[in-house]
Amino acid sequence: MTRESESGLPIEPVYGPDALQGWDPEQKLGSPGAYPFTRGVYPTMYTGRPWTMRQYAGFGTAVESNARYKQLIANGTMGLSVAFDLPTQMGHDSDAPIAHGEVGKVGVAIDSLDDMRVLFEGIPLDKVSTSMTINAPAALLLLLYQLVGEEQGVSADQLTGTIQNDVLKEYIARGTYIFPPKPSLRLIADIFKYCRAEIPKWNTISISGYHMAEAGASPAQEIAFTLADGIEYVRTAVAAGMDVDDFAPRLSFFFVARTTILEEVAKFRAARRIWARVMKDEFGAKNPKSMMLRFHTQTAGVQLTAQQPEVNLVRVAVQGLAAVLGGTQSLHTNSFDEAIALPTDKSARLALRTQQVLAYETDVTATVDPFAGSYVIEQMTDEVETAALELMGKVEDLGGAVSAIEHGFQKNEIERNAYRIAQETDGGERVVVGVNRFQLDEEEPYEPLRVDPAIEAQQAERLAALRADRDQQAVDAALSALRKAAEGDDNVLYPMKDALKARATVGEVCNALREVWGTYVPTDAF
Repeated sequence: MTRESESGLPIEPVYGPDALQGWDPEQKLGSPGAYPFTRGVYPTMYTGRPWTMRQYAGFGTAVESNARYKQLIANGTMGLSVAFDLPTQMGHDSDAPIAHGEVGKVGVAIDSLDDMRVLFEGIPLDKVSTSMTINAPAALLLLLYQLVGEEQGVSADQLTGTIQNDVLKEYIARGTYIFPPKPSLRLIADIFKYCRAEIPKWNTISISGYHMAEAGASPAQEIAFTLADGIEYVRTAVAAGMDVDDFAPRLSFFFVARTTILEEVAKFRAARRIWARVMKDEFGAKNPKSMMLRFHTQTAGVQLTAQQPEVNLVRVAVQGLAAVLGGTQSLHTNSFDEAIALPTDKSARLALRTQQVLAYETDVTATVDPFAGSYVIEQMTDEVETAALELMGKVEDLGGAVSAIEHGFQKNEIERNAYRIAQETDGGERVVVGVNRFQLDEEEPYEPLRVDPAIEAQQAERLAALRADRDQQAVDAALSALRKAAEGDDNVLYPMKDALKARATVGEVCNALREVWGTYVPTDAF
């Protein structure tokens, strides 16, 4: 009996040599660390050292999140990953009317340099790598991080980390956009230029398929639409006068890892191969690092269940294994209670321990690309690649990623797949343990972590004190310079940094840009 993969591709009961008939291993595989990077971006992969173990965390105030980061570091995490609350993601201050009820809920509230300073108090920024999940206001949070580093005596060329900075997927799947596409892409190009000159070790963008997958995208859709967005960013930077090899080595990607191990491994391998060929053939990249698809992975939050939440420990372990077998550069493992509420200290520690077991108690780090040459994996890699390329071709036919977004193409395709998954789950064809099979008559009680609603008032008080204490004339002058840069062609990050250093707030800086660039309003196609 033939089953279907998550992408709707057939999975045969048995694969044999005929799966690789006419198959050229040099063209399809190459060597680890060499073009087309199917087998991994580095020659030794995890045989030299394991992937970077990140834990995505942030809630409530900067004080609370700082304490969680210090606990994670003490427990052995190798990199921080910052979650920001919704107002921060949307470029609003905590005391803005639109922020009411959302302050500190899904991440940490950061309104100013004062908050950023508290967030990283006692954490040496020259010794930790920090990923920040922030998109439309990514430039602001990066500059705040740089300013805190300067206060610690850490020069910008010592800072390492990543900003997500992927606004195109916000229009497709997530919705935390601020500005229209054209100025958003201009801002991203300014970030590329600024980091090349000022923060050279920083990964300037993490082109994200994760959120598309969480919205219902299949593995083939996930990599197709993510790589199409990546192509749009590269074209934007090249059109702005940058040489591809000057910025492409700092591009990174962000994918999901589902419980379907075989297809996930195939997906990661196919994505690396497609990107290498695009960068070499379309953009003429010469530096091998420009052709490497380096990526972070997070286990699939959408597959976690509120029913029998302890079962999520098993799901996360399987998903983490898929990411490792697929060759990820860094990994966040979700906590088992995230379908219910913010993770507790214990559940966050268990999530990290899951990665540590994979790294130090299994043998998956003993050899590079252990599935290479597997009949089923190589066949599935080819099939996922073909399906993804077909979708990427449709995006190109519509005029590229931005034009396809305006037509609602990616969003409609993802929603169609999400509907298929929901139908299969409701009909019992797709088994979800504890939800539509193997249920309990009565769920065990669980006490979740809750955010104190008083945080909103506390942040408002901090903002009032900041505005009373700062040099308002200096803030006004800096914001005026920012607006002038936004109206012209100058890089906006330099006056933006001056404004933030003068203690302008995140909302004030974003509002200054809103005055010049406007805000994005979705079309009817959405």
